[in-house]
Amino acid sequence: MTKNHAKTSNWPTHIDSEKTQDLFNKADGYDYAGTHLLLDCWEATQLDDLQHIEQALRDAVDVSGATLLHIHLHHFTPNGGVSGVAVLAESHISIHTWPERDYAALDVFMCGDTEPRKTIDVFAKAFNTNNIEVTEHLRGRINDIPNQTELSN
Repeated sequence: MTKNHAKTSNWPTHIDSEKTQDLFNKADGYDYAGTHLLLDCWEATQLDDLQHIEQALRDAVDVSGATLLHIHLHHFTPNGGVSGVAVLAESHISIHTWPERDYAALDVFMCGDTEPRKTIDVFAKAFNTNNIEVTEHLRGRINDIPNQTELSN
């Protein structure tokens, strides 16, 4: 066994006879994997406070109705920026901060029965800013492709 080889014999496997569940969302006549919000937060504060950022991520997960699996944050020096991710059963929220510029970039990607747009107000309050630019993208959008929404057996 090589150093980087992962043993996979204990990993769960898909049984062909099982019916897979369709977790795509549906809205406005489209099926799509999930909503991806890009948040550019300007004039933001508390961008070097790990505990504050972790709580903001937890609050965002709660308000959106998502399921938190894990949070990992890393504090950089000398400027004090933070990068991190909240891994969700429904995808993720990531954050990268530049305290020296009062700026934070967040990605909020969620699928399933969640409300990712509710995270915007959580982050505005947490980072004490009303200057947030939001870009929204529906990931994996299916349109005008016949039979694309049906799952194969």
